[in-house]
Amino acid sequence: MKNKILFTSESVSEGHPDKVCDQISDAILEEVLKQDPNSFVACECYATTNTLVIGGEITTKANVNYEKIAREVIKDIGYDKDEYGFNYKNVKIYNFVKQQSPDIRQGVLRSSSEDQGAGDQGIMFGYASDETEGYMPLAITLAHKLVRKATRLRKEGKLKYARPDMKSQVTIDYTETKPRIDTILMSVQHDKDVDFEKFRHDIFELVMKPVAKSFNMNTDFKVLINPTGRFEIGGPMGDTGLTGRKIIVDTYGGSARHGGGAFSGKDPSKVDRSAAYMARYIAKNLVAAGVAKRIEIQLSYAIGEANPQSISISTFKTSKYDDDTILDIINKLFDCRPGKIIELFNLKNPSFSYKKLANYGHFGRPDLDLPWEKLDKVEKIKDLLLTK
Repeated sequence: MKNKILFTSESVSEGHPDKVCDQISDAILEEVLKQDPNSFVACECYATTNTLVIGGEITTKANVNYEKIAREVIKDIGYDKDEYGFNYKNVKIYNFVKQQSPDIRQGVLRSSSEDQGAGDQGIMFGYASDETEGYMPLAITLAHKLVRKATRLRKEGKLKYARPDMKSQVTIDYTETKPRIDTILMSVQHDKDVDFEKFRHDIFELVMKPVAKSFNMNTDFKVLINPTGRFEIGGPMGDTGLTGRKIIVDTYGGSARHGGGAFSGKDPSKVDRSAAYMARYIAKNLVAAGVAKRIEIQLSYAIGEANPQSISISTFKTSKYDDDTILDIINKLFDCRPGKIIELFNLKNPSFSYKKLANYGHFGRPDLDLPWEKLDKVEKIKDLLLTK
């Protein structure tokens, strides 16, 4: 009997404790940049039972009420009852924010955007695949949509008994030519007095089945719903939350490598964020132009230096073009200096919401008009390929 070829990705809802922290960090970043676009921000949060700690380094002229922002985020998520163990009305908030080190700042500040140095050293990866319409891996795309839909139904009062904390996990079977869903797992926090039979029925009928059908996928998959039996205690009361601890959820669900740097709470001078967006932009445009069916881009930087230390690619044997040809296209069409990336995507005065990015992935977001998701280099890539 042939072994199945399986791959799994997970996602989490906005009520997951780590995502609570990501959203608060990004909401603070958003407000700081709104008042002072030239701010330097590295904001971290820690959440546990009815307690939130805000820390990090912020250098700004903005006057920001960190506690007010945090409470608004927590309220919007839906932590508004004492029985949840985390209530926006009375959660204890401690602020330990300090200024950014001048040693770092002197490496970043330059007279022109062309010369702006990277805010830190590090490696960043971008990825794209022709597997879905949004050029994202199938498993993570499904996983995100599951928790996004369940959260929407919870807020609309249509998913009875559901509380804010949720997780999804999707296993795709690639054994045959056409991928199939092998298993969908959802763990959804619920009220104390829950009708489990109705709860599981609603999750399958209102969430799992419609999401699978929306991708023209099979609905005869294996189903796991709250496999421990109960999930009443959740959110920061059930599990400590930290900013930046869901980096695979934020990116490609494990389909591509990750450099290790988180996104949330960081201003765009931090290449952990801005260069990861650039790498995705490059990869997506290359795949859309037909250069490869799958491609992964790696960028590396040195703190205080403008030009990347290296650009590396992997096409997983899905391209008819050699690496030298692809690298030549990248070097001609994509300026990977931090200052130019910030300008290209307007990351200091964004048209999008950093807070909204904190949930359901930073890439392949049909609900957000993200500049690094634009396919505006496709025709230029095709033109260059014709000259090869």
